[in-house]
Amino acid sequence: MATQTKLQVIDADAHVIETERTWDYLEPAEEKFRPVLLPNPYDAERQMWAIHGATAGFRFADLSEEQLEELSRKANRDMSTPKAARELDDVSLRLHHMDQLGIDVQVLHNTMWIEQVTQDPDCEAALCRSWNKWLADVYRQSNGRLNWSCVIPTLSLDEAVNQMRFAKENGSVAVCMRPLEGDRSLTDPYFYPVYEEATNLNMAVAVHIANANPTNVQLLRGFPEGFNTMAFALFRVPTIVATYALLMGEAPKLFPKLRWGIIEASAQWVPWIHHEVARRYEARGMAQPEDMFGERQIYVTCQTDDDIPYVLKYAGPNSIVIGTDYGHTDPSSEIDAISIFRGMDGIDEATRERILCHNPKALYNL
Repeated sequence: MATQTKLQVIDADAHVIETERTWDYLEPAEEKFRPVLLPNPYDAERQMWAIHGATAGFRFADLSEEQLEELSRKANRDMSTPKAARELDDVSLRLHHMDQLGIDVQVLHNTMWIEQVTQDPDCEAALCRSWNKWLADVYRQSNGRLNWSCVIPTLSLDEAVNQMRFAKENGSVAVCMRPLEGDRSLTDPYFYPVYEEATNLNMAVAVHIANANPTNVQLLRGFPEGFNTMAFALFRVPTIVATYALLMGEAPKLFPKLRWGIIEASAQWVPWIHHEVARRYEARGMAQPEDMFGERQIYVTCQTDDDIPYVLKYAGPNSIVIGTDYGHTDPSSEIDAISIFRGMDGIDEATRERILCHNPKALYNL
């Protein structure tokens, strides 16, 4: 009798939390760009980075195990992770925790680049280079279990391509792109050299929730509802709009082998966008694709509170993946998402295996 191959469970959305040690990979001449942690005026539970004379990005505050347990209790979701594991000071501890969670491989995404970190090209290149070297070092300690999405200096595309090549050689499986990059959208032809190189390297494009347009960020942060309320509009909404642009635009046609991951925006919006695109195809007298997301190789991370059987009717069986948002403490974070998903009703075993294993393997070329 043939032995059954063990299913490799892949966490498609896990994180690293940058620390002061992240920047130890800066060259001596780049030390002037070293970020410094400051209190966050918009959110007492987070910190901000001072970068080259300005503040940018955010960092989750250091919470004790007791505080994380209390936060998890209030949210009714487990968000507890060991500090040395989420900050990757102890890679073996991270791997041990993954074993406890039933996760074989995590794909790591950044935390700081949720906004534009700087408008200085040299500073941006130096910080990206240091971050990528840090993750390369982590990957080498992980026995191939901690793959990652590299960050690139979008103000210097030649340097971006160089860093993508380094990243690919050191465990990176995707290049991080934000829905809005300065005054450009994700689908702006300016970024085509990045997409061409990602195709050549067989790397995915990971479109993580973010907003790198400072004017838009400042506008939304000025609303009276406050930062935590407007974070939905700041980061999630641009990501959904970017997905719509991919479904309606030329980029997936120009780069047909390129895979796109829509990370941490949940998936409950997929039917809405599907309807919007279908209506516009109909209005133009164009035939609607049978598999709208699959034909464009667009993958979306789901959450356990999504109506996944309903979402699958529109996303198709090959376009949904799942992540834990490991290391964060926000509405997407659920450390035991994998085990909860395994026990959910209304999903057949073949679909369950695609979401846990085969779809993320295809997205990240694992």
